[in-house]
Amino acid sequence: MPKEEQITTEAAIDRYADMVYRLALSQMKNTTDADDLFQEVFVRLVSHIQDLESWEHVKAWLIRVTINCAKKHFEQYWNKNVDYMDEPEQMADESGGYELPEEHPVRAAVQKLPTKYRLVIHLHYFEEKTVAEIAQLTDQKETTVKSQMHRAREMLKDLIGDELQ
Repeated sequence: MPKEEQITTEAAIDRYADMVYRLALSQMKNTTDADDLFQEVFVRLVSHIQDLESWEHVKAWLIRVTINCAKKHFEQYWNKNVDYMDEPEQMADESGGYELPEEHPVRAAVQKLPTKYRLVIHLHYFEEKTVAEIAQLTDQKETTVKSQMHRAREMLKDLIGDELQ
């Protein structure tokens, strides 16, 4: 049986940088703030890497910290009172994963969702997390996550229906 790679900051960056950046970008809606969030998450990882026991634990920790840092960002006074003039930027995915063309109606619709709905959609469809895992990562009840997913899907139907007409 092959020996599992040792858990180090460098190995964690190699494994999960794309995932953290996609999640940061989906939450922040612009590359500048996503870059800052990405850096903050991995700076925090440096001081906590010794506490993480497995690669699955590292992945869950990174998702949780990314979510918490995004929430913290939006709680700051400046971010509550600023209105970005630019359209949401294209989500980067160099691995060929879930990238949709810039004009794709689904991509545009997901970016228009409020943050809490965009988060559950991203975690479920792009990170392939179950409702139970999303509930644990976001400190919510499973019923709350299910409600948010249902509402997000309804919003997406409305948004995509408007885009296609």
